[in-house]
Amino acid sequence: MRKDIKNKVVRRLKIIEGQVRGLQDMINDDIYCINVITQTSAIKQALSGVENALMEEHLGCCVVEQIKKGKEVKAKQEILKVYRLKRK
Repeated sequence: MRKDIKNKVVRRLKIIEGQVRGLQDMINDDIYCINVITQTSAIKQALSGVENALMEEHLGCCVVEQIKKGKEVKAKQEILKVYRLKRK
C-alpha cells in the first residue's frame, strides 16, 4: 500500500475511533436516541470512506499488477469478492 494512502486510512480510522468512543459516552449519558442514531450513521459513512479508499488502492495497484503478471483469474476473483462485499 502506498504510504500516502496508508496515512490517509490510518487518519480516518483514528477519527472513527474517536467517534465510537463518543458514541459510547452518548449511550452512557442516556443521550436522546435520535442523536445516537445520527452518530452511528456518521460512523457508518466514515467506515464506508475507508472501504472506498482501500478498494481504490487495491484495484488501482494490486489488481493491475496481477493482470500484468498474467494472473487475470485471480484478479477477476478479487474484483468480484470486493464487489460482493460492498453490496452487503
